Amino acid sequence: MLGATVWLTGLPSAGKTTIAYALAERLRGEGHRAEVLDGDEIREFLSAGLGFSREDRHTNVQRIGFVAELLASNGVKALVPVIAPYADSREAVRKRHQTEGTAYVEVHVATPVEVCSVRDVKGLYAKQAAGEISGLTGVDDPYEEPESPDLRIESQNQTVQESAAALHALLVERGLA
Repeated sequence: MLGATVWLTGLPSAGKTTIAYALAERLRGEGHRAEVLDGDEIREFLSAGLGFSREDRHTNVQRIGFVAELLASNGVKALVPVIAPYADSREAVRKRHQTEGTAYVEVHVATPVEVCSVRDVKGLYAKQAAGEISGLTGVDDPYEEPESPDLRIESQNQTVQESAAALHALLVERGLA
């Protein structure tokens, strides 16, 4: 089976991971090999010791991109719900895939910061507002939105299943699912 990397970028609490797991379940149900490279898990195991400076964030994204391309080039659908706040970091990952001839799909989970801060799945927005943390992407640290993603999902306007279905439809359209 043809592998691919599906990179879901967006703000914290945008819905990236939830959509990725819903899509993975559907793909597995269809007989595809699918893995979710959760940004939090990667930080714990593959990028332990990295901070949140621009350089460290870039290094983290490149490591994840390397693993995703490796999986994808071996027939796995690598679903990557990772913020990846900088356009140049995401572009470097895309170029790695192009160089290797591996399918790459960029999805912008374009949930507004106001919605994300209400969802606040990990309590990051509350901690930032209380002055306990700084450098929160989209609040006091930059997030460079993709200018032309392959798909833009506005998760605040549809269910998780509808978001996953829209992404699945794109994969089918491109011959990847």
